[in-house]
Amino acid sequence: MTETPTARPSETRVQRLQRLRRAVETSGALHLKDAAELLKVSEMTVRRDLAGPEAALALLGGYVVNAASPTGIKYTFEQEIDQHTQDKRLACRSAAASIKEGDTIFIDCGTTMQSLADCLPEDMPLSVICYSLNVASIVTHRPATQVMLMGGLYHPSSQSFSSDDGLSYLRRLGVNKAFISAGGLHWTRGASCSNFHEVAIKQAVIATAMESILVVDASKLGSLKPASFSDVSSFSRIIVGGSVPADTRKHFRSLPVEYVTSAA
Repeated sequence: MTETPTARPSETRVQRLQRLRRAVETSGALHLKDAAELLKVSEMTVRRDLAGPEAALALLGGYVVNAASPTGIKYTFEQEIDQHTQDKRLACRSAAASIKEGDTIFIDCGTTMQSLADCLPEDMPLSVICYSLNVASIVTHRPATQVMLMGGLYHPSSQSFSSDDGLSYLRRLGVNKAFISAGGLHWTRGASCSNFHEVAIKQAVIATAMESILVVDASKLGSLKPASFSDVSSFSRIIVGGSVPADTRKHFRSLPVEYVTSAA
């Protein structure tokens, strides 16, 4: 088997490790496949680079992590929890209104999705698929709710889990509505997030769900985060909470965007 040719033939192991460290500092963890794609080398080359004790990185459960703090060091969840709370709530109330009795729904990770879990119609029989602790802690206390929690390696940066087994499980499930979060939504670059481990999960559910609904607050429009996961055309609905300037709205005119600026 031959190795994938590198896009930077002059790049040394030390330089590759420096790039990996920067990526891990941003996301808390990076899947081996994503690390190989980032460096334009084979997965075996990444494994070899990580083999030396001076790497300061480790391979754990298929993820490249900080060897000194393998569960992740960037706690973006805590940084985001109190940001744009009212706008998130507006978007989530609108999103939750579309849920019907008996639906199987997927709830993404993040602080916006915590608000969505709070907004679910009370006592309505539902099946909920999730992969984050903050969402699970809410939906598991709901009556008449079947909860399917995807497990794997824990990422404190978004209080979420990820694993290849979890992805396989997700692809086998029938999902009526997938509620997706994003750290940024750009009219040409698409939807993106800060954590690389979330990408495969978001892409898998977008590909299988009958309806994919992006739920964001107004601050996310025009922003771009390091981990891109979808084109803007992938969503059947884009629900935005809060006031959005006209010069930003014009870029999304051809898309199914719903702006929610006040409680119904």
